[in-house]
Amino acid sequence: MAMNADGTTGQLHILSVLVENKFGVLTRVAGLFARRGFNIVSLAVSPTEDERYSRMTIVVDADSAPLEQVTKQLNKLIPVIKIVELSTEQAVERELMLVTVKAAAEARSQITELAAIFEARIEDVGYESITIMVAGRPDKLDAMTDLLAPFGILELQRTGRIALPKLTRRPARLRSVKTPAG
Repeated sequence: MAMNADGTTGQLHILSVLVENKFGVLTRVAGLFARRGFNIVSLAVSPTEDERYSRMTIVVDADSAPLEQVTKQLNKLIPVIKIVELSTEQAVERELMLVTVKAAAEARSQITELAAIFEARIEDVGYESITIMVAGRPDKLDAMTDLLAPFGILELQRTGRIALPKLTRRPARLRSVKTPAG
C-alpha cells in the first residue's frame, strides 16, 4: 500500500504498456493518467528488443475499478500495442538508485560494509561524502535508504521500476522417441 498526500492509502498497480516508439506517446499516456487524477508513482520508458516499440512500466496509485477505465482508454490510443497489469507476484521488478551520503572518516567503513551487504557499488568518493549505486527490488532500495539515513543522505535519485512478467516454470512435456528396430 502507498500513502497518499491526504493520508489515505491506495493500491499500487504495475502496468507494462507496449507502445509504438514515436514522438509524443509519453505525453499522451501520462496526460491520460493526469486527466483521471491518478498519481504516477513511477514511470520508466525505453526501447524494446524491436526498435519500433518502447515499453513503459507505469506504477500508479489507484483503486482497481477506475484503473480498468484508464486501461480501456489507453487501448484506444493509436500507438498503444499491448497493456498488461502485473502483480508483484507475477513480475520481476527492479530499480536503480544513486545515493550520496555524508561519510566522515570514522563512518566510511560502516557505509562500505552496508554497500557490500546490499551488493551495491561505491561510484564516487569525496572528502566528506560517498556516492553509492544499488539495483534491486524496490523494497531492497527502501531498506538501504533507511539504513543510510542516520549517516545523512545528501542526494538521492531512483530510476523508477522496470518490470517484466515472470516466466512459467512448468517442465516441457517429454515425448518418447522410438528407435528403429534393428
